[in-house]
Amino acid sequence: MNTKNLCGKTRPKDNPYEVWRSSDGWEWRVLKKYQTPEKEAANPYASWFCSVTSPFCPLGDTGDTYVRDIKRQATKVSV
Repeated sequence: MNTKNLCGKTRPKDNPYEVWRSSDGWEWRVLKKYQTPEKEAANPYASWFCSVTSPFCPLGDTGDTYVRDIKRQATKVSV
């Protein structure tokens, strides 16, 4: 059975699907997910389109980020 990707449409950065934060000041606002959670779990190169802010770039930047990199260092703070 094919599961629909409920996060497949790009959202604006003030209305993300999820927000992840690390203890060192980084924040990822997930604006789009390219795969379903099941396919993502099996793909080591799965990525999300995010708006990212950090101490080095406080105004933020957007781009694709590997899911594993976010989950390794951050905690989901919002759904």
